[in-house]
Amino acid sequence: MQQALAMVRRELGSSAAVLHTREVRPRGLARWLGAKPEIEVVASANVSVPSRLPANSEPVVVPIVPPPTQVGIELDTEAPSARAASNVQLFAQLSALQSKVEDLCRRSGKESRSELPDCAFQLFTELIDADVCEELARELIESARRELGENETLDPQQLKAEVARRIEREITLAGPIGSSPGRRPLLACVRPTGVGTPTTIAKLAANYRLREKRRVGLITVDTYRIAAVEQLRTYADIIDLPMEIVSTPREMHQAVARMSDLDLILMDTAGRSPRDEVKIQELKSLLAEASPDEVHLVLSSVASASSLAKTAAQFAEVGTTALLLTKLDEAASLGNLLPLLRQCGLPLSYLTHGQNVPDDIATADSGHLARVILGLETVAGKRQLVET
Repeated sequence: MQQALAMVRRELGSSAAVLHTREVRPRGLARWLGAKPEIEVVASANVSVPSRLPANSEPVVVPIVPPPTQVGIELDTEAPSARAASNVQLFAQLSALQSKVEDLCRRSGKESRSELPDCAFQLFTELIDADVCEELARELIESARRELGENETLDPQQLKAEVARRIEREITLAGPIGSSPGRRPLLACVRPTGVGTPTTIAKLAANYRLREKRRVGLITVDTYRIAAVEQLRTYADIIDLPMEIVSTPREMHQAVARMSDLDLILMDTAGRSPRDEVKIQELKSLLAEASPDEVHLVLSSVASASSLAKTAAQFAEVGTTALLLTKLDEAASLGNLLPLLRQCGLPLSYLTHGQNVPDDIATADSGHLARVILGLETVAGKRQLVET
Protein backbone atom coordinates (compact mmCIF):
# COMPACT_ATOMS: atom_id res chain seq x y z
CA MET A 1 0.00 0.00 0.00
CA GLN A 2 2.85 2.39 0.81
CA GLN A 3 4.40 1.76 -2.61
CA ALA A 4 1.03 2.38 -4.28
CA LEU A 5 0.50 5.68 -2.46
CA ALA A 6 4.03 6.75 -3.38
CA MET A 7 3.17 6.15 -7.05
CA VAL A 8 0.01 8.27 -6.64
CA ARG A 9 2.02 11.18 -5.21
CA ARG A 10 4.64 10.80 -7.93
CA GLU A 11 2.11 10.70 -10.80
CA LEU A 12 -0.54 13.15 -9.56
CA GLY A 13 1.23 15.27 -6.99
CA SER A 14 1.05 15.55 -3.23
CA SER A 15 -2.47 17.04 -3.32
CA ALA A 16 -4.02 14.04 -5.10
CA ALA A 17 -7.05 12.48 -3.42
CA VAL A 18 -7.37 8.73 -2.94
CA LEU A 19 -10.96 7.75 -3.78
CA HIS A 20 -10.85 3.96 -3.44
CA THR A 21 -8.45 1.14 -2.59
CA ARG A 22 -8.88 -2.60 -2.54
CA GLU A 23 -6.85 -5.77 -2.26
CA VAL A 24 -7.11 -8.10 -5.26
CA ARG A 25 -6.47 -11.67 -4.19
CA PRO A 26 -5.43 -14.42 -6.62
CA ARG A 27 -8.00 -17.12 -7.33
CA GLY A 28 -8.03 -20.80 -8.23
CA LEU A 29 -4.77 -22.69 -8.59
CA ALA A 30 -2.71 -19.48 -8.55
CA ARG A 31 -3.63 -19.05 -4.88
CA TRP A 32 -2.05 -22.41 -4.03
CA LEU A 33 1.02 -21.66 -6.13
CA GLY A 34 1.93 -18.77 -3.84
CA ALA A 35 0.79 -15.81 -5.96
CA LYS A 36 0.65 -12.65 -3.83
CA PRO A 37 -2.27 -10.23 -3.62
CA GLU A 38 -2.16 -6.94 -5.49
CA ILE A 39 -3.25 -3.46 -4.40
CA GLU A 40 -5.59 -1.37 -6.58
CA VAL A 41 -5.81 2.39 -5.91
CA VAL A 42 -8.23 4.84 -7.59
CA ALA A 43 -7.01 8.45 -7.22
CA SER A 44 -7.70 11.86 -8.76
CA ALA A 45 -5.93 15.20 -8.84
CA ASN A 46 -9.20 17.00 -9.61
CA VAL A 47 -11.36 16.10 -6.63
CA SER A 48 -10.89 17.98 -3.39
CA VAL A 49 -11.45 15.74 -0.38
CA PRO A 50 -11.47 17.47 3.04
CA SER A 51 -9.16 15.91 5.61
CA ARG A 52 -10.74 13.97 8.43
CA LEU A 53 -7.69 14.42 10.65
CA PRO A 54 -7.51 17.16 13.32
CA ALA A 55 -5.56 20.27 12.44
CA ASN A 56 -1.76 20.03 12.83
CA SER A 57 -1.93 16.26 13.28
CA GLU A 58 0.67 14.02 11.78
CA PRO A 59 -0.46 11.37 9.26
CA VAL A 60 -0.46 7.82 10.59
CA VAL A 61 0.77 5.06 8.27
CA VAL A 62 -0.85 1.67 8.93
CA PRO A 63 0.86 -1.33 7.36
CA ILE A 64 -1.73 -3.34 5.45
CA VAL A 65 -0.06 -6.29 3.71
CA PRO A 66 3.48 -7.18 2.60
CA PRO A 67 4.63 -5.21 -0.45
CA PRO A 68 3.02 -6.77 -3.55
CA THR A 69 4.96 -7.92 -6.56
CA GLN A 70 2.73 -5.87 -8.88
CA VAL A 71 0.73 -2.72 -8.36
CA GLY A 72 -2.30 -1.85 -10.47
CA ILE A 73 -3.42 1.79 -10.38
CA GLU A 74 -6.37 3.36 -12.17
CA LEU A 75 -5.85 7.09 -12.74
CA ASP A 76 -8.59 9.60 -13.30
CA THR A 77 -6.80 12.31 -15.29
CA GLU A 78 -9.87 13.93 -16.79
CA ALA A 79 -11.93 16.53 -14.94
CA PRO A 80 -14.93 14.63 -13.59
CA SER A 81 -18.39 15.90 -14.28
CA ALA A 82 -19.19 15.34 -10.61
CA ARG A 83 -16.67 17.96 -9.43
CA ALA A 84 -19.43 19.58 -7.41
CA ALA A 85 -20.45 16.36 -5.67
CA SER A 86 -21.38 16.91 -2.10
CA ASN A 87 -18.79 16.46 0.64
CA VAL A 88 -21.28 14.22 2.41
CA GLN A 89 -20.84 11.58 -0.28
CA LEU A 90 -17.07 11.86 -0.12
CA PHE A 91 -17.12 11.46 3.65
CA ALA A 92 -19.28 8.34 3.26
CA GLN A 93 -16.84 6.86 0.74
CA LEU A 94 -13.88 7.56 3.01
CA SER A 95 -15.66 6.02 5.98
CA ALA A 96 -16.38 2.87 3.97
CA LEU A 97 -12.74 2.80 2.84
CA GLN A 98 -11.52 3.06 6.41
CA SER A 99 -13.76 0.16 7.44
CA LYS A 100 -12.43 -2.00 4.61
CA VAL A 101 -8.83 -1.20 5.52
CA GLU A 102 -9.43 -2.11 9.15
CA ASP A 103 -11.12 -5.35 8.11
CA LEU A 104 -8.18 -6.23 5.88
CA CYS A 105 -5.82 -5.63 8.77
CA ARG A 106 -7.75 -8.01 10.99
CA ARG A 107 -8.05 -10.68 8.31
CA SER A 108 -4.40 -10.51 7.29
CA GLY A 109 -3.38 -11.11 10.88
CA LYS A 110 -5.69 -14.07 11.41
CA GLU A 111 -5.72 -15.76 8.02
CA SER A 112 -3.52 -18.81 7.74
CA ARG A 113 -3.66 -22.11 5.94
CA SER A 114 -1.86 -25.37 6.40
CA GLU A 115 0.71 -25.84 3.66
CA LEU A 116 1.12 -29.19 1.97
CA PRO A 117 4.62 -30.66 1.95
CA ASP A 118 6.44 -31.02 -1.34
CA CYS A 119 5.71 -34.75 -1.47
CA ALA A 120 1.97 -34.04 -1.50
CA PHE A 121 1.71 -30.78 -3.41
CA GLN A 122 2.31 -32.34 -6.84
CA LEU A 123 -0.41 -34.92 -6.19
CA PHE A 124 -2.73 -32.13 -5.05
CA THR A 125 -2.28 -30.29 -8.36
CA GLU A 126 -2.85 -33.53 -10.29
CA LEU A 127 -6.16 -34.07 -8.48
CA ILE A 128 -7.23 -30.49 -9.24
CA ASP A 129 -6.34 -31.03 -12.92
CA ALA A 130 -8.45 -34.22 -12.82
CA ASP A 131 -11.51 -32.11 -11.82
CA VAL A 132 -11.46 -33.18 -8.18
CA CYS A 133 -12.64 -30.22 -6.10
CA GLU A 134 -10.05 -28.60 -3.80
CA GLU A 135 -11.82 -29.62 -0.60
CA LEU A 136 -12.07 -33.29 -1.59
CA ALA A 137 -8.50 -33.36 -2.94
CA ARG A 138 -7.13 -32.02 0.34
CA GLU A 139 -9.30 -34.44 2.33
CA LEU A 140 -8.00 -37.45 0.37
CA ILE A 141 -4.36 -36.38 0.67
CA GLU A 142 -4.49 -35.55 4.37
CA SER A 143 -6.25 -38.81 5.26
CA ALA A 144 -3.65 -40.72 3.22
CA ARG A 145 -0.83 -38.90 5.01
CA ARG A 146 -2.29 -39.79 8.39
CA GLU A 147 -2.48 -43.43 7.33
CA LEU A 148 1.15 -43.46 6.18
CA GLY A 149 2.46 -41.29 9.01
CA GLU A 150 2.65 -37.54 8.55
CA ASN A 151 6.13 -36.47 7.56
CA GLU A 152 7.82 -34.33 4.94
CA THR A 153 9.66 -37.17 3.19
CA LEU A 154 6.84 -39.47 2.09
CA ASP A 155 7.40 -41.17 -1.25
CA PRO A 156 5.06 -39.44 -3.76
CA GLN A 157 4.21 -42.72 -5.49
CA GLN A 158 3.41 -44.36 -2.18
CA LEU A 159 1.15 -41.43 -1.30
CA LYS A 160 -0.61 -41.64 -4.69
CA ALA A 161 -1.18 -45.38 -4.22
CA GLU A 162 -2.74 -44.74 -0.81
CA VAL A 163 -5.01 -42.05 -2.28
CA ALA A 164 -6.02 -44.53 -5.02
CA ARG A 165 -6.98 -47.06 -2.35
CA ARG A 166 -9.09 -44.43 -0.59
CA ILE A 167 -10.88 -43.51 -3.82
CA GLU A 168 -11.44 -47.22 -4.46
CA ARG A 169 -13.16 -47.55 -1.08
CA GLU A 170 -15.47 -44.66 -2.04
CA ILE A 171 -16.87 -46.71 -4.96
CA THR A 172 -19.47 -49.39 -4.24
CA LEU A 173 -20.20 -51.99 -6.92
CA ALA A 174 -23.44 -53.61 -8.10
CA GLY A 175 -21.82 -56.41 -10.08
CA PRO A 176 -23.22 -57.80 -13.35
CA ILE A 177 -26.92 -58.35 -14.02
CA GLY A 178 -28.31 -60.76 -11.44
CA SER A 179 -30.65 -63.65 -11.96
CA SER A 180 -33.14 -65.32 -9.64
CA PRO A 181 -33.83 -69.07 -9.90
CA GLY A 182 -37.04 -69.68 -11.87
CA ARG A 183 -37.44 -66.04 -12.89
CA ARG A 184 -36.02 -64.06 -15.79
CA PRO A 185 -34.36 -60.77 -14.73
CA LEU A 186 -35.71 -57.56 -16.29
CA LEU A 187 -33.30 -54.64 -16.40
CA ALA A 188 -34.62 -51.16 -17.20
CA CYS A 189 -32.34 -48.27 -18.14
CA VAL A 190 -33.53 -44.75 -17.25
CA ARG A 191 -31.67 -41.65 -18.31
CA PRO A 192 -31.53 -38.01 -19.27
CA THR A 193 -31.12 -37.28 -22.98
CA GLY A 194 -27.90 -37.75 -24.90
CA VAL A 195 -26.09 -40.35 -22.79
CA GLY A 196 -25.84 -43.13 -25.41
CA THR A 197 -28.26 -45.64 -23.92
CA PRO A 198 -29.34 -47.49 -27.13
CA THR A 199 -25.72 -48.38 -27.88
CA THR A 200 -25.23 -49.46 -24.26
CA ILE A 201 -28.35 -51.68 -24.41
CA ALA A 202 -27.01 -53.23 -27.63
CA LYS A 203 -23.64 -53.95 -25.98
CA LEU A 204 -25.30 -55.68 -23.04
CA ALA A 205 -27.63 -57.66 -25.30
CA ALA A 206 -24.83 -58.77 -27.63
CA ASN A 207 -22.62 -59.91 -24.76
CA TYR A 208 -25.32 -61.93 -23.01
CA ARG A 209 -26.68 -63.38 -26.28
CA LEU A 210 -23.44 -64.15 -28.14
CA ARG A 211 -20.97 -64.84 -25.33
CA GLU A 212 -23.18 -66.30 -22.61
CA LYS A 213 -25.78 -67.86 -24.94
CA ARG A 214 -28.74 -66.42 -23.04
CA ARG A 215 -32.11 -65.82 -24.64
CA VAL A 216 -32.42 -62.04 -24.55
CA GLY A 217 -35.34 -59.78 -25.46
CA LEU A 218 -35.50 -56.02 -25.99
CA ILE A 219 -38.24 -53.55 -25.08
CA THR A 220 -38.08 -49.91 -26.12
CA VAL A 221 -40.20 -47.05 -24.81
CA ASP A 222 -38.23 -44.43 -26.74
CA THR A 223 -40.87 -43.54 -29.33
CA TYR A 224 -40.20 -39.80 -29.01
CA ARG A 225 -36.77 -39.49 -30.57
CA ILE A 226 -36.48 -39.66 -34.36
CA ALA A 227 -35.02 -42.99 -35.56
CA ALA A 228 -34.60 -44.26 -31.97
CA VAL A 229 -36.75 -47.35 -32.61
CA GLU A 230 -35.01 -48.05 -35.93
CA GLN A 231 -31.60 -47.83 -34.28
CA LEU A 232 -32.43 -50.42 -31.64
CA ARG A 233 -34.30 -52.59 -34.15
CA THR A 234 -31.20 -52.68 -36.34
CA TYR A 235 -29.16 -54.02 -33.41
CA ALA A 236 -31.94 -56.54 -32.61
CA ASP A 237 -31.96 -57.84 -36.20
CA ILE A 238 -28.17 -58.19 -36.30
CA ILE A 239 -28.02 -60.06 -32.97
CA ASP A 240 -31.26 -61.98 -33.77
CA LEU A 241 -33.31 -60.82 -30.76
CA PRO A 242 -37.07 -60.35 -30.29
CA MET A 243 -38.07 -56.72 -29.75
CA GLU A 244 -41.24 -55.00 -28.48
CA ILE A 245 -42.22 -51.33 -28.90
CA VAL A 246 -44.20 -49.87 -25.99
CA SER A 247 -45.89 -46.50 -25.50
CA THR A 248 -48.47 -47.08 -22.71
CA PRO A 249 -48.49 -48.92 -19.35
CA ARG A 250 -50.96 -51.47 -20.76
CA GLU A 251 -48.69 -52.25 -23.71
CA MET A 252 -45.81 -52.60 -21.26
CA HIS A 253 -47.66 -55.29 -19.29
CA GLN A 254 -48.45 -57.20 -22.49
CA ALA A 255 -44.88 -56.96 -23.83
CA VAL A 256 -43.38 -58.29 -20.61
CA ALA A 257 -45.87 -61.15 -20.60
CA ARG A 258 -44.93 -62.14 -24.16
CA MET A 259 -41.26 -62.36 -23.15
CA SER A 260 -41.81 -64.31 -19.96
CA ASP A 261 -40.02 -67.38 -21.32
CA LEU A 262 -36.73 -65.54 -22.02
CA ASP A 263 -33.62 -65.52 -19.82
CA LEU A 264 -33.15 -61.75 -19.79
CA ILE A 265 -35.15 -58.67 -20.82
CA LEU A 266 -33.45 -55.34 -21.44
CA MET A 267 -35.63 -52.24 -21.50
CA ASP A 268 -34.64 -48.87 -23.02
CA THR A 269 -36.74 -45.94 -21.83
CA ALA A 270 -36.95 -42.49 -23.40
CA GLY A 271 -34.52 -39.82 -22.25
CA ARG A 272 -36.15 -37.44 -19.78
CA SER A 273 -35.15 -34.05 -18.48
CA PRO A 274 -34.59 -34.39 -14.72
CA ARG A 275 -36.46 -31.09 -14.28
CA ASP A 276 -39.62 -32.32 -16.07
CA GLU A 277 -41.74 -33.66 -13.21
CA VAL A 278 -44.57 -34.76 -15.53
CA LYS A 279 -42.31 -36.94 -17.68
CA ILE A 280 -40.64 -38.39 -14.60
CA GLN A 281 -44.06 -39.44 -13.29
CA GLU A 282 -44.95 -41.01 -16.67
CA LEU A 283 -41.71 -42.98 -16.53
CA LYS A 284 -42.51 -44.08 -12.98
CA SER A 285 -45.91 -45.40 -14.12
CA LEU A 286 -44.39 -47.42 -16.97
CA LEU A 287 -41.79 -48.95 -14.66
CA ALA A 288 -44.44 -49.83 -12.10
CA GLU A 289 -46.29 -51.82 -14.78
CA ALA A 290 -43.12 -53.62 -15.87
CA SER A 291 -41.90 -54.40 -12.31
CA PRO A 292 -38.20 -54.48 -13.28
CA ASP A 293 -35.73 -56.36 -11.09
CA GLU A 294 -33.09 -53.68 -11.63
CA VAL A 295 -33.34 -50.02 -12.67
CA HIS A 296 -30.00 -48.65 -13.87
CA LEU A 297 -29.55 -44.89 -14.13
CA VAL A 298 -27.41 -44.17 -17.20
CA LEU A 299 -25.28 -41.01 -17.00
CA SER A 300 -22.60 -39.53 -19.23
CA SER A 301 -19.15 -39.04 -17.71
CA VAL A 302 -18.64 -35.79 -19.61
CA ALA A 303 -21.29 -33.94 -17.54
CA SER A 304 -20.28 -31.66 -14.66
CA ALA A 305 -20.21 -32.90 -11.07
CA SER A 306 -23.15 -30.72 -10.03
CA SER A 307 -25.24 -31.78 -13.04
CA LEU A 308 -24.58 -35.47 -12.36
CA ALA A 309 -25.54 -35.18 -8.69
CA LYS A 310 -28.74 -33.24 -9.43
CA THR A 311 -29.79 -35.69 -12.14
CA ALA A 312 -29.24 -38.70 -9.86
CA ALA A 313 -31.33 -37.04 -7.14
CA GLN A 314 -34.24 -36.36 -9.53
CA PHE A 315 -34.29 -39.88 -11.00
CA ALA A 316 -34.20 -41.48 -7.54
CA GLU A 317 -37.98 -41.06 -7.51
CA VAL A 318 -38.43 -43.80 -10.14
CA GLY A 319 -36.62 -46.35 -7.96
CA THR A 320 -33.11 -46.49 -9.39
CA THR A 321 -31.02 -49.37 -8.04
CA ALA A 322 -27.66 -48.96 -9.79
CA LEU A 323 -25.53 -46.51 -11.76
CA LEU A 324 -24.20 -47.08 -15.30
CA LEU A 325 -21.63 -44.58 -16.63
CA THR A 326 -21.03 -44.00 -20.35
CA LYS A 327 -18.56 -42.10 -22.55
CA LEU A 328 -15.55 -42.45 -20.26
CA ASP A 329 -13.37 -42.17 -23.37
CA GLU A 330 -14.83 -38.74 -24.18
CA ALA A 331 -14.23 -37.19 -20.75
CA ALA A 332 -11.08 -35.08 -20.38
CA SER A 333 -10.89 -36.19 -16.72
CA LEU A 334 -13.02 -38.23 -14.34
CA GLY A 335 -12.63 -36.52 -10.97
CA ASN A 336 -16.16 -35.14 -11.46
CA LEU A 337 -17.49 -38.65 -10.76
CA LEU A 338 -16.34 -38.74 -7.13
CA PRO A 339 -19.01 -36.38 -5.71
CA LEU A 340 -21.68 -38.33 -7.63
CA LEU A 341 -20.53 -41.69 -6.26
CA ARG A 342 -20.43 -40.21 -2.76
CA GLN A 343 -23.82 -38.50 -2.80
CA CYS A 344 -26.20 -40.64 -4.85
CA GLY A 345 -25.76 -43.83 -2.82
CA LEU A 346 -26.07 -46.07 -5.90
CA PRO A 347 -23.65 -48.90 -6.61
CA LEU A 348 -21.82 -48.84 -9.93
CA SER A 349 -22.75 -51.57 -12.43
CA TYR A 350 -21.16 -50.99 -15.87
CA LEU A 351 -18.76 -48.59 -17.60
CA THR A 352 -18.65 -47.89 -21.34
CA HIS A 353 -15.78 -46.29 -23.22
CA GLY A 354 -16.51 -46.35 -26.97
CA GLN A 355 -18.96 -47.16 -29.75
CA ASN A 356 -17.87 -50.71 -30.59
CA VAL A 357 -20.59 -53.35 -30.11
CA PRO A 358 -20.28 -55.71 -28.25
CA ASP A 359 -16.93 -54.43 -26.95
CA ASP A 360 -16.16 -51.18 -25.11
CA ILE A 361 -18.20 -52.12 -22.04
CA ALA A 362 -17.09 -53.65 -18.75
CA THR A 363 -18.52 -54.46 -15.37
CA ALA A 364 -17.38 -51.72 -13.02
CA ASP A 365 -14.09 -52.28 -11.21
CA SER A 366 -13.52 -49.83 -8.35
CA GLY A 367 -9.75 -50.28 -8.36
CA HIS A 368 -9.51 -49.72 -12.09
CA LEU A 369 -11.70 -46.61 -11.98
CA ALA A 370 -9.70 -45.16 -9.06
CA ARG A 371 -6.46 -45.63 -10.98
CA VAL A 372 -8.00 -44.09 -14.11
CA ILE A 373 -9.02 -41.00 -12.13
CA LEU A 374 -5.41 -40.63 -10.93
CA GLY A 375 -3.98 -41.23 -14.41
CA LEU A 376 -2.36 -44.55 -13.46
CA GLU A 377 -4.33 -46.57 -16.05
CA THR A 378 -6.15 -45.85 -19.29
CA VAL A 379 -9.92 -45.86 -19.60
CA ALA A 380 -9.88 -48.77 -22.06
CA GLY A 381 -7.96 -51.00 -19.69
CA LYS A 382 -10.87 -53.48 -19.76
CA ARG A 383 -11.96 -54.18 -23.30
CA GLN A 384 -15.01 -56.38 -22.84
CA LEU A 385 -17.75 -57.35 -20.45
CA VAL A 386 -16.55 -59.49 -17.55
CA GLU A 387 -18.50 -62.73 -17.60
CA THR A 388 -20.69 -63.58 -14.62
